[in-house]
Amino acid sequence: MTDTRSHRGPHPEDDRLFGPAARPRLVEAVADLCWLLTRGYATPSALKLVGDRHALDARQRVAVARCACSDAQRARRSAHQVGLRRARGQPVWLDGYNVLTTIEAALGGGVILEACDGAYRDMASMHGSYRKVAETRPALELLGRMLSELGAGQCRWCLDRPVSNSGRLKQVIQETAASRGWPWEVDLLPDPDPILSQAQEIVATADSVILDRCQSWLNLARETIAAYLPEVDVVRLGDMRSPLLPGEGQGEGTP
Repeated sequence: MTDTRSHRGPHPEDDRLFGPAARPRLVEAVADLCWLLTRGYATPSALKLVGDRHALDARQRVAVARCACSDAQRARRSAHQVGLRRARGQPVWLDGYNVLTTIEAALGGGVILEACDGAYRDMASMHGSYRKVAETRPALELLGRMLSELGAGQCRWCLDRPVSNSGRLKQVIQETAASRGWPWEVDLLPDPDPILSQAQEIVATADSVILDRCQSWLNLARETIAAYLPEVDVVRLGDMRSPLLPGEGQGEGTP
């Protein structure tokens, strides 16, 4: 089926699935899944157990899975996260689709999740195809503004070549950067994940696979939303009592 969406907005059922009445049950489900993952349970079986226990809808189960991680994963991600001041003057490599779609979703009124590791994640799903939406250029402008204000060095956008329309998005990113004088380069890569996972540069992403392997990462989507989109109703599903809250131990925040 052809994707005809013009916005990265909410699903018709999201008010019910992620509204205030549903959130306590989702928070408990995320805590349960984290507990099981910490004890070595495989994600598929653990998620089914938790989803059945809390009678979660399929879309809610996706959200819970995106927000949960083991204690070891959370500790590792916290230890390798860098704050905004650490990024000043440093090159930043961006997990392009991962970062961009989260800001697009925030601008379009889509669901934004706060996960246990402090990262902001969205519920967008591209299924191998990316479609430029009304929020694409405004999202790029916000990301560029954040990167510029924090004083980041050369920025390298890494896009998945197999995703259709990646070439068109590359052109949009290049045009946006040229119009603002931002030091951006855009690469189309067969699979950015292993490259970003092994990079010595700071990586901007919320991708769990990359966060569990990279040397340092910047919570760019969260920082951008916090700075410029404070009206966004973030669905906070992380454990707020955790000693590993984002920013603690970092001593840094939005400039």
